[in-house]
Amino acid sequence: MKKVLLLSVFFFSVVAATAQSDTLILINGDMIVGDLKSMDKGVVTIEPPYSDSDFKIEWEGIKEMKATQRYLITLSNGNRINGTFRSTGDGKVYIDNEEGEDVTVDPNDIVYINSINDSFLSRLSANIDFGYSLTKANNQQQLNANFRMGYLADKWSTDLYYNSLLTTQDSVEDIQRNDGGIGFRYFLPADWYLSADVTFLSNTEQSLDLRTNTKVGIGNYIIHSNKAYWGVGAGGAFNNESFILTSSDMTDSTYGGQSFEGYIGTEVNLYDIGDLNLFTNLTVYPTVVPAPDQDPGRVRADFRFDAKYDDFLLKDFYIRAGYTLNYDSRPAQAGKEVDYIFTTGFGWEW
Repeated sequence: MKKVLLLSVFFFSVVAATAQSDTLILINGDMIVGDLKSMDKGVVTIEPPYSDSDFKIEWEGIKEMKATQRYLITLSNGNRINGTFRSTGDGKVYIDNEEGEDVTVDPNDIVYINSINDSFLSRLSANIDFGYSLTKANNQQQLNANFRMGYLADKWSTDLYYNSLLTTQDSVEDIQRNDGGIGFRYFLPADWYLSADVTFLSNTEQSLDLRTNTKVGIGNYIIHSNKAYWGVGAGGAFNNESFILTSSDMTDSTYGGQSFEGYIGTEVNLYDIGDLNLFTNLTVYPTVVPAPDQDPGRVRADFRFDAKYDDFLLKDFYIRAGYTLNYDSRPAQAGKEVDYIFTTGFGWEW
C-alpha cells in the first residue's frame, strides 16, 4: 500500500511539474522539461527541475517547443513582442502577442528570447578575462584584463566595459593602455536604434594622457538573426583630450583641448561558427570643428577584433584573443599615428 501511495504521489508530482513547465523536443527525439530562461545568439538556456545546472541547447537542434511563461521576443525585422510561443514541428513558431495580433514566423526569424517575469539579474550579462606573459629577456612582463557588463530591457539596453594593459621591462619605461566606456541603445521599429556613448582612452604609445569622447547618433541592423548581426551607425561626437608633454617647446603640431567630430561606424558579430564567436568593429571620426591651434583635416579611427572560443564543455568559461588598433592622422608631437595591441586571455561569463 505504501509503495502504491508513493508511486501515486511521484506520478502526480511529475505530471504537475510537466504541466507548469516549458517543453522542448529535440531533433533526435529527446524531450527536456523545465524553465526556459532565454535564447541568445542561437543558444537556448533551460533549467530542468532535476538538475542544479542550466542546460544549453542549440536553437537549430530543437524540433518542437511550448513555452508557458511570458517572454520578450525579438524578431529579425526589429519587432519586439511580449507573449508566449509554441511550435508543432511544422517549421513555424506561433507567437501569442499579448499586445496585438498573433504572429507566425520562421524559427530563423527569432533573434532573442528572454523571460520577462525574471529578476533584474536574469537580464544582466557579464564577462571578465585575464592574460599574463613573462619573458626572461629583460624580465619583460605583460598583464591584460578585460571586463564587460550589459543589461537588456524591453525597449533599451546598456553596456559597460573596461580594458587594461600593462607592460614592464628592465631599463625601459612601463607601457600602459587603458580604455573603457558606457553605452546606451533605445530600440526603434524596423531595427533602427538611437545611441549615446561615453568612452575614454589613454595610452603611452600615442602620448595620450586622456581622451574622453561623448557621441550620440542613430543606427540600423542591416542583418539581424540568431546566427549573426551587422549594424551601421552615424552621428556626432564631442572630443576632449590631453597629451603627455615631453618638452617645454611643443609646437602647434601638438594637439589638445576640445573638438567636435562626426563619426560613422560598423560592427559585425558572427556567433554560429561552431564554438567560435567573432566580433569586429570599426569607427571613423573626421574632425568637423578642430580644437584651438589644431590643423583641420584630422581623422581618427578605432578598430577592434575579438575571437572567443566557448565550448559547451567549458560551461561558463572561455578563451579569447583580441586585436585593437587606434589611428590618429594628427598625433601629439611625441606620439605615434598608430597604436595597436594583441592580447589573449582566459575568462568567465555570466
